[in-house]
Amino acid sequence: MKNVIILYLVFLACLLAGCSEPQTDYNRPDISTISVNTEIRRFDRDLFALDTNDIQPGRQLLDTAYGDFATVYFDQLLGINDRRIAPNGPDTFLSGFLAFPATRKLYDTIQVVFPNLDKEQETFTTAFRYLKAIFPERPTPTITTFLSEFSIANFIYGNDELAVGLDFYLGKDYPYHLVDPSNAVFSAYLTRSYNRDHLVPRTLKPLVEDIIGPPTGERLIDHIIRNGKRQVLLDILLPEVADTARWEFSPKQLTWCEENEENIWAYFLSENLLYSTDYKEYRKFVEYSPHSPGMPEEAPGRTGDWIGMQIVRSWLKHHPDANLAALAERLDAQQFLDEAKYKPRRQGL
Repeated sequence: MKNVIILYLVFLACLLAGCSEPQTDYNRPDISTISVNTEIRRFDRDLFALDTNDIQPGRQLLDTAYGDFATVYFDQLLGINDRRIAPNGPDTFLSGFLAFPATRKLYDTIQVVFPNLDKEQETFTTAFRYLKAIFPERPTPTITTFLSEFSIANFIYGNDELAVGLDFYLGKDYPYHLVDPSNAVFSAYLTRSYNRDHLVPRTLKPLVEDIIGPPTGERLIDHIIRNGKRQVLLDILLPEVADTARWEFSPKQLTWCEENEENIWAYFLSENLLYSTDYKEYRKFVEYSPHSPGMPEEAPGRTGDWIGMQIVRSWLKHHPDANLAALAERLDAQQFLDEAKYKPRRQGL
C-alpha cells in the first residue's frame, strides 16, 4: 500500500508540473521473416586496377559493369568527357588521374582503412530489412564505394542506388585539416565525424531524404518537421548504431540537447522563429554548424532538427495505429504539429 501511495504522489507531481510521459522505443516492424541481398561494389578497387598503358578497354568494361554509377562518376565527378577538363581526351585524363602520386596515395590509404566492409554490410542489411518492412515497394539499394578526392561523401542515383566516397571516412588520424584549410567542409567540428562509425548513417541519409521529400514550406517549422522525420526513420533503420553516430553529435552535445529540450523549444517560441521564412535567420538550427546562435556555447548546430525528432516521436505516440510509412506522407507541418500535441520534456524529468 505504501508503494502505491508513493507512485500516486509521483504521478500527481508530474501531472501538476506538466511533464510529459517518458519516451519509449519505436514500434519497429517485425523483420524476422524478411531477407535482403546487400551488395557492396568496390568501384574504387576496380578503377585503380585498370592498366594505365591500355586504359580504354578497362574503362569500357567499367561502363558496362557499373552502368549509371560509371556515368555519374566519369562525367560529373571527374569530367573526363569535358574538353575543358580533359583536352587530350578521356583516356589520357583518366590515365593521369590514376597515376598521380597524391591520388594513388589516397587510394592506398583507403585500402588500409577499408580492407573490407563486412561490419558495415551487416548494418546495411539490418537497415534494408526494416526498409523492406516499412516500404515494401522500394527496391533494396546497392552500395558502391569510390574515391572522390574529397569532393562528395555520399549520393543517391538511379533507382535507390547509394554511393559512398570512402575518403570521407578515414578516421581521426587523417590530416583532413590540411586538405583545404579555407574550406568549411574540413573544419574540426565536421571532420570529427569523418570515420567509419558514421559511414552507414550518412550513406543512408540521402535515401531517407528521398523517401520523405523536401520540406512542405519555407518556414522553420517546415524544416524541423521534415528533418525530424528523417531522423526518426534513421533511428528505426539503425537500432544498433550509436545515437551520437546517427546525429553526428559528440556525447557532450547529445547530452546537452537531452537536458535542454524545453529550453530549446522555449527559445524558438520566444524569438518567433517557428514561422520565420528567412532561411538566413534560422539556417544554423537545421544545418551543420559549430553551435546554435542565441544558445549556450555547448549547444550544437541543428538543435531545430533535435526538436523536430521529438515532435515526430510525439506524433507517433499519439497515433499508435499509424503505419511508419505515414512519415513519408506530405502532411502540412502545422497540421502535423497540432496532431503531435508536443510538450517538451523538462530538464531532469
